[in-house]
Amino acid sequence: MSPTADNALASQLELAFEDNRLAAQLYGDFDQNLALIEQRLKVSATPRGNHVLLKGAASSVDQARRVLESLYGSLEEGRSVDISDVDGVIRMIQTEDSQLTLPTLERKGKVRMAQIATRKSTIVARTPAQDAYMRSMERNELVFGVGPAGTGKTYLAVAHAASLLERGDINRIILSRPAVEAGERLGFLPGDMKEKVDPYLRPLYDALYDMMKPENVERCITSGIIEVAPLAFMRGRTLANAVVILDEAQNTTSMQMKMFLTRLGENSKMIVTGDPTQVDLPRGEKSGLVEAVNLLDGVEGVHVSRFNDKDVVRHALVGRIVRAYEADTAKRLADKESEGLARTLAAAPPRS
Repeated sequence: MSPTADNALASQLELAFEDNRLAAQLYGDFDQNLALIEQRLKVSATPRGNHVLLKGAASSVDQARRVLESLYGSLEEGRSVDISDVDGVIRMIQTEDSQLTLPTLERKGKVRMAQIATRKSTIVARTPAQDAYMRSMERNELVFGVGPAGTGKTYLAVAHAASLLERGDINRIILSRPAVEAGERLGFLPGDMKEKVDPYLRPLYDALYDMMKPENVERCITSGIIEVAPLAFMRGRTLANAVVILDEAQNTTSMQMKMFLTRLGENSKMIVTGDPTQVDLPRGEKSGLVEAVNLLDGVEGVHVSRFNDKDVVRHALVGRIVRAYEADTAKRLADKESEGLARTLAAAPPRS
């Protein structure tokens, strides 16, 4: 792959890719990948066989080059590239550039994003927050993933656990989730314990089946290597040689969260995920997740990864929905503060 620049026009660059077959995959069906690059980076990307001519502002052309080179590198390593991968690399490069405090004339290299690999699948970070989250899970014993739906918190936690299990670094995966949303106690639901909690743990199972062969997942569940452990049944246990995942943790009470965190045993990791804006606890009950993040952020061995609407990797509409709800919440809080101030002023005695 060799780029050649037109010195007379700094905002024009032609990229040449050696493998015609990989170049076709790089462009996407009906050149959809190039179309997304054009839309997001405000450049023109014209394919000519295994060459792509980029035109636009110099900084945008450079970003487009780095996007294409990174994606082509992934294809050379045997990974597939789809439209979501293109979106992810664009996000990573834009964030990388926005964090530069001084302009630079250095030619930036290929973006290296964090990856989680199993025999069945390889997951590559699609946002800077995902990149930091994936790296933090490798380095810390306790990781909190906090943020809105659609940011990949739970999916990446399960993927990380599956990769450690395949590598032989742990012996078990333990999945837990408070059963608050349904408004029913587990004892009143039909079936055995696994059948009772399965509806709550469906997102965790979905991620497992993406990372492992179905027959392997079923075998691990049957043998107890992958264990479904309702939060209420965790008391009194010491969880060693395991990755323990607590999902929807915003619906734990303070007592439940403390009980859960103190189950950590030797050679184990805990990953706690949740969205503090979607607490379903009874009114007045404090979320254990919110309390734990405030208490433990900065403690050695603990990392808090925070996501926002810009990290949503589902349909683009999900990000806009999250922003709309966040704006409404902020407005309600501002209105409450204004009402409180007005009542305080009204109740104050008049000055003499």
